Amino acid sequence: MPGLVLVATPIGNLGDLSPRALDTLRSADAVLCEDTRVTGGMLARHGVSVTLIPLHDHNEAAQAPNLIARLKSGARLALVSDAGTPLVSDPGYRLVRAAIAEGVRVDAVPGPNAAVMALTLSGLPPHPFLFLGFLPAKEGARAAELQRIRAVERAGLAATLIFYEAPHRVPESLAAMALAFGEARPAAVARELTKLFEELRRDTLGTLAAHYSDHAARGEVVILVGPAPEEAAVEGALEDQLRAALAAGLSLRDAAATVAEAMGLPRKQVYQAALALGR
Repeated sequence: MPGLVLVATPIGNLGDLSPRALDTLRSADAVLCEDTRVTGGMLARHGVSVTLIPLHDHNEAAQAPNLIARLKSGARLALVSDAGTPLVSDPGYRLVRAAIAEGVRVDAVPGPNAAVMALTLSGLPPHPFLFLGFLPAKEGARAAELQRIRAVERAGLAATLIFYEAPHRVPESLAAMALAFGEARPAAVARELTKLFEELRRDTLGTLAAHYSDHAARGEVVILVGPAPEEAAVEGALEDQLRAALAAGLSLRDAAATVAEAMGLPRKQVYQAALALGR
């Protein structure tokens, strides 16, 4: 049938291209891809010859109207990324949204995904999980983003966090995570999944940060951070209750006493939190 088909491709081992994915790519009028050299090489290994059209972050907005016109005229186009499932930290979202808006049929051929594979191998709780893609490359923006995530954890989020990262930024990202989430948080680093030198390290954020500061990471990397401990949610709720009590005009001591009774917490603990909040 005509329409747009999202096709998952291998994340490393070329043997992971499914028969259905191969048939879909072979029968497409054209294949939209990030890098024609990467996709062309993969298809050549399977003896597939098909028109390749570059579609990446720099040209997707400009290409979308022409591609939608082709789809509406009856074309069948396949969309792939360089590796894994399209749209997951890869181009294609704008085209998919435009296709849906124009009533174009959108299908998918499922397959490899680095985030999900790393999650299943990590030993961390598999659900709920939160996929966050790539952190900002600059130190200040990265720290701010991690603090935003931490604030959501204080509000009650308890999920395994999944990040993609460039290999040369792994040491600094792990160090920033250890600072934001605590060195003792359980974590894992998955590298080169499905490839010859596949590696998965499971430890605390502090230990992993120390390891990768001395050992350069190579290849595609997924970083996973275990859920926030339950006390993180209590800490966030405690701060919220104290702010509300202080805003209502209570003194620091009275606010601590009121909140301690309401939350069933030791008065001394709440008073220390109130002092820290006051500072």
